[in-house]
Amino acid sequence: MLTIGLLYFNLALGAVAALTLMILRIGALVGDCPQNRERAHAIAVTIATGFAAIGAGGVILIGAVLPMLPEAPYAALMLALGFAALCLGLGFTHAMGMLRAAMIQPASAQG
Repeated sequence: MLTIGLLYFNLALGAVAALTLMILRIGALVGDCPQNRERAHAIAVTIATGFAAIGAGGVILIGAVLPMLPEAPYAALMLALGFAALCLGLGFTHAMGMLRAAMIQPASAQG
């Protein structure tokens, strides 16, 4: 069971790290405009930090269920990885929506 747990945590936390880096890179791409550079980087770092914290917490919570299924460890691993991927994907989608919404300036600030 230790091997299954280590495999799960390595894969799931690797996914959290990869998606966090994607948020930072997308924020850097949005920040290519000189007018919004500092704002975009600050927003991207804030959103990426929140995503990483919540994502890691979710991975730990899902991983806590693994020992409850000792009779089918590989099935538990696949279910846990699938659920973690689903949750992280939804969180990433929400993070991208927040980045987009935060970069839209109100009409009064554009003029």
